[in-house]
Amino acid sequence: MQELLGLLPTRDSIGTFIAAPDTWRQVAIIAGGAIVAWSLSFVVHRRAASALQPGAMADGVHRTAVRTGLLALTPILLWLWLLAASAILRRYGLDTQILRPAMLLVGALALIRMGVFVLRHSLSPGSQLKAYEGTFTLTIWALAAIHILGLMPFVQQTLDEYSFTVGQVTISIYTILSFAFSVVLLLLIALWLANVVQWRLRRSQVLDESLKIALSKISKFALLTIAVIAAMLAAGIDLTAFAVFGGALGVGIGLGLQRIVSNFVSGIILAFEGSIRPGDVISIGNTFGTVQALHARHIVVRTRDGLDILVPNENLLTQDITNWSYGDRNVRIKLPVQISYDDDPEMAIAVLIEAALTHQRVLKDPPPTGVLVAFGESGIDMEARFWVKDPEHGVGNVRSEVNRAIWQALKRAGISIPYPQRDLHIKGPVPAGVPRADK
Repeated sequence: MQELLGLLPTRDSIGTFIAAPDTWRQVAIIAGGAIVAWSLSFVVHRRAASALQPGAMADGVHRTAVRTGLLALTPILLWLWLLAASAILRRYGLDTQILRPAMLLVGALALIRMGVFVLRHSLSPGSQLKAYEGTFTLTIWALAAIHILGLMPFVQQTLDEYSFTVGQVTISIYTILSFAFSVVLLLLIALWLANVVQWRLRRSQVLDESLKIALSKISKFALLTIAVIAAMLAAGIDLTAFAVFGGALGVGIGLGLQRIVSNFVSGIILAFEGSIRPGDVISIGNTFGTVQALHARHIVVRTRDGLDILVPNENLLTQDITNWSYGDRNVRIKLPVQISYDDDPEMAIAVLIEAALTHQRVLKDPPPTGVLVAFGESGIDMEARFWVKDPEHGVGNVRSEVNRAIWQALKRAGISIPYPQRDLHIKGPVPAGVPRADK
């Protein structure tokens, strides 16, 4: 018992240890400190509840620091109590062999509680760590307690007794649990570092937006890969045993996963190239909308109907794409109009320009123009041309509203839009013997 716990004083028997006054004195100090720490923490939490209400304190570092301190307040107060009690007992030459490991356990709990909360808070809002925050905290603290109490060799030896061999690799329960815990912990740290890198990249004023996305994706992929490899090494797994699996994975990528790899590589090319960026207005096939986000496998295009269409990255490199805002966000719109040969084209041009200027989204510079395109069979073909600078708000609505303004302006000016018409000329009488069409 003494060898396992490593914290009991040297006695002839457990009964002697339990009956010792020093033991009960330290147990009473720990119990009393726990009650005092919980009571003070309860009072502080009630007073701070109003300050943590939504809107009472601005979100940011200040709010996070306050919430972190409150979550670990009980173990912090208990640690201070034990520290003071241990100093007083040593002052009078009394035993503190139970208080020392208790202080380490309580201090580790406070640090782990604050660290897990800060880690969870720094991850993305969609992270699932919040639901398992308590479990994850207790798991890390339990492992820390095993180390502090000196039980790790005994636990490792016990779990290693249950093992099986695959080829030349021996896998035990300890190896599996160590690998699982290492993967979870290192992946969380990798995700936290990836978010830090992404936050720093977003604040950069030098890098292009597409380059920021590319560097963010590459850094996240690299950090996650390093985390998995480091977890294998920490668990004592021989990486050379995965040589055959790596070869099979390469064949699988070459055969079955080629489209996924193609989309991933295409996404990196698009991000570095900068031909498509978030906020661009593009049309690909029958899809017209604004690029909302660039992902590793696809981009998200928000249409004017409120639909989010996922376009594979590979399609963006192999198909013709119209980027309405690649170099200049100004877009020219052309509206064909036909007037009668009896009307004045100069007056019609003035009417077209005036009608286009009535719309608030039509730019004054460059100014709208009206052109005579051709002399058609039924009338004179005209065209109103004007520019808009916000294609993400749609161009179909501008066409409709300007067409309505042109219709009303033409009616006020007395300019008519001709119907299709044909002239039929009959030359001479119908020869005898030719059957008539009405028979």
